[in-house]
Amino acid sequence: MASDNNYSLGPVPSSARKGVASLTMVMLGLTFFSASMWTGGSLGAGLSFNDFFLAVLIGNLLLGIYTSFLGYIGASTGLSTHLLARFSFGSKGSWLPSALLGGTQVGWFGVGVAMFAIPVHHATGIDTNILIIVSGLLMTATVYFGIAALMILSAIAVPAIATLGGFSVLQAVDSVGGIDALKAIEPQEPLDFSIALAMVVGSFVSAGTLTADFVRFGKKPASAVAVTMIAFFVGNSLMFIFGAAGAAVTGESDISQVMIAQGLLIPAIIVLGLNIWTTNDNALYASGLGFSNITGLPSKYLSMVNGLVGTLCALWLYNNFVGWLTFLSLAIPPIGGVIIADFFMNRKRYANFEAAQFKTVNWAAIIAVALGVAAGHFLPGIVPLNAVLGGAVVYLVLNPLLNKNAAETQTA
Repeated sequence: MASDNNYSLGPVPSSARKGVASLTMVMLGLTFFSASMWTGGSLGAGLSFNDFFLAVLIGNLLLGIYTSFLGYIGASTGLSTHLLARFSFGSKGSWLPSALLGGTQVGWFGVGVAMFAIPVHHATGIDTNILIIVSGLLMTATVYFGIAALMILSAIAVPAIATLGGFSVLQAVDSVGGIDALKAIEPQEPLDFSIALAMVVGSFVSAGTLTADFVRFGKKPASAVAVTMIAFFVGNSLMFIFGAAGAAVTGESDISQVMIAQGLLIPAIIVLGLNIWTTNDNALYASGLGFSNITGLPSKYLSMVNGLVGTLCALWLYNNFVGWLTFLSLAIPPIGGVIIADFFMNRKRYANFEAAQFKTVNWAAIIAVALGVAAGHFLPGIVPLNAVLGGAVVYLVLNPLLNKNAAETQTA
């Protein structure tokens, strides 16, 4: 454990905790992602000006509240999402959420690599496969250095993306007559508001469920909550706004594509590369923690293996992006709901991870996830929110019934 700077199999000690500024940059680096711009472009095309902002703000507020619960738990315990899952799912039962969450992050990494390579190919003529291999290997190499590399990379990327991207969008909006011209645009194919909310929450619910992996390095739970809200409510909203403005003016959702259309090729490649690199390294870092929980191996090496797999599968994942997002919006949220419910129901058990004992498999948690997925699919309303609440409520009911002595066993 002494050589495991990622603390993949134990809590982060107080000596390794980080300040608010560093963690804010890491989390903004996570949420500054081109996929959110894509979704923002779709929302902008299907909603009126006012409805767009309402959907983005409500959706990201819901996402921020959900992830803040997980951030609070992570900073309170110092544990990753996967180690937290041992309390609710069991020592081997936690392999299910670890495999699902870790696997999806490998998928997001592959999508991100392709999202960089394809537009750069169109802009420069460089072979797409070469771009995928080179960018994928570079992104994989930096994750070896763990949270320290994420902080340095994010400290460079976040201000650059916000400044260059913001300038580009303002220039684009001004070129078509300003905000008033955007307000006058009516959607050709209106989008149902509940679907729009589901798209906003679903856009980052997978990575959001892994919030504890990053903010467990926070010194105080309250600061972890603040960092998380800034990242998901402010950072993710900014990406949606960039995407909607760019799509309305140029027909391109990705800010880098807008910049290319403006003749700003080099800044566009820089912004696109930094945008995807920060999110992709966060995804690999989190995926390594997931598979470390399953295998017991150091997470940094598993993260690098995951990077190679994601690179090789990049084009396939990219071409199946919509289906992937739909899958995530259903399958991931109940896991977070179960973790949150168990912590607030049995928080004394979390006081000493080293002394804690776990069930092998807690079937109450497994069933709760399955029924949470069903709630998201069948109940009316916002799909990811229904899935989170469904998973949490079912767990709160089932866990005492299936584990009558749970409150008395394995306390620290």
